Amino acid sequence: MAMKIRLARGGSKKRPFYRVVAADSRMPRDGRYIEKLGTYNPLLAKDDENRVQLNMERVQYWLGEGAQPTDRVSRFLEAAGVVEKKERANLKKGEPGKKAVERAEEKAQKAADAAEAAKAPAEEAPAEDAPAEEAAAEE
Repeated sequence: MAMKIRLARGGSKKRPFYRVVAADSRMPRDGRYIEKLGTYNPLLAKDDENRVQLNMERVQYWLGEGAQPTDRVSRFLEAAGVVEKKERANLKKGEPGKKAVERAEEKAQKAADAAEAAKAPAEEAPAEDAPAEEAAAEE
């Protein structure tokens, strides 16, 4: 029997709440599970201690029995220090598209131009005052 430690969704529409469960990998996501190992509430702040709650003794037991955690659960376990951190590839899917890159470059260029324009009049102002002082000195 291939065991998984995974999330089973509960909660209402647009208000997710998950149970961390040990289940047979052939069972449906929200279907039958063997044991509830904890909870995950993604609506809470990331630094809230109630966001992820796990019964570490039972998690260790199931990992010892050969249960494989899913990616999200393995991230929880990495944060708790139970499992060593895996190397993950950043996919190109998350990179911005051509248009977004062009818009960002244009915005950066406009900000740089505005900074130069704000800097230039401040330098020119004393230069304008200098000839007036020279003219006053000549009189």
